[in-house]
Amino acid sequence: MLNNNNDYMYQLTFSFEEFLAEYWQKKPTIIRGGFNDFVDPISPDELAGLAMEEEVDSRYIAKRGDEWDVHHGPLTFDKVPENNWSFVVQAANHWHEGAARLVTPFRQLPNWLLDDLMISYSTPGGGVGPHIDQYDVFIIQGSGKRHWRVGPKSDDYEEKCRHPALRQIEDFESIINETLEPGDILYIPPGFPHDGYAIETSMSFSVGFRSPKKQELLSSFADFVIANEIGDSHYHNPDLPARENSGAILDTEYRALEGMMRSLLDEPERLKQWMGEYLSNSRHELDIISAEPPWQISETYQFLEEGEIIKRLGGLRAFYYPEQPHILYINGERFELPPECGHAAGYLCDEEQITRELLGKQLDHPAFMALLTQLINLGYWYPVE
Repeated sequence: MLNNNNDYMYQLTFSFEEFLAEYWQKKPTIIRGGFNDFVDPISPDELAGLAMEEEVDSRYIAKRGDEWDVHHGPLTFDKVPENNWSFVVQAANHWHEGAARLVTPFRQLPNWLLDDLMISYSTPGGGVGPHIDQYDVFIIQGSGKRHWRVGPKSDDYEEKCRHPALRQIEDFESIINETLEPGDILYIPPGFPHDGYAIETSMSFSVGFRSPKKQELLSSFADFVIANEIGDSHYHNPDLPARENSGAILDTEYRALEGMMRSLLDEPERLKQWMGEYLSNSRHELDIISAEPPWQISETYQFLEEGEIIKRLGGLRAFYYPEQPHILYINGERFELPPECGHAAGYLCDEEQITRELLGKQLDHPAFMALLTQLINLGYWYPVE
């Protein structure tokens, strides 16, 4: 993960409680000066460097008259036009510490809804055209200026295939038609069409929140059932009656088969395990570097005792259920501590960094320290140097 010596801490200037009550998944809005004295957490050169990496998800988008050009990364920037182009980097918070800090103020929302931080660099005229997203997004204007239009939510918008890699729509009437300056935030709920273009060379930072679909949940749970060999039993009916209509599925038989399926959902602990593992899986690559050589528990203890900091990897998804604070779900895996560890999961899942002051007596618990050392060795937590 790229380090950034800038220790700038981002703080929102508005009440998140009021925002949630009035706008969240209800209507788009512009929050002027959502960040005071906003400083880009990453430079254009650093962002371009990420876009050139194989592991990083990036795109180049350019407009030439009525034609669009799209390339997926790794990108090169040898022959780019002067204007009307952009490049974007997905999950930049996974790869750059400064970018990851920009996500922190939005952790007043559930971490399991957070998708990623996408960063866009645009030359004048650069954009991706009118389109609709099915997730909540906070678009923070960094350096430069960008004009945005947002339209009303409707099921009548038609797609227009200007390029197969861009799911653009026909134009729309605007309910927001404004220019954003550094520190301004545009919030767009799912389903509202929008279109933005750079007035001058600019950076935009999009914090996206994505909720799972029913289809995704069902598909993932089916995979979990198969992988864990759950419900590997056949339908049996020793009281099967003879019948004249052999093509009929009797109601009792239908209900028995339905009951077999529903029984898979009637085990709350198993369902919680699947949900925790599913939600803690990341859709994007992580910058995981395993500890080499592996740490020993005594090294972890001494490191913290000396006042040093251990930090969670940017983009790592780590969750728990409050009624089971000794069980953690991290990057698709389940980890369990003895119940006497108390609220151990909160130290790891709620906090972005671990210190001696934070842990208190937990520092002396062998099982917790063993797990923390294991997570360091996996590359999920790392020492701040």
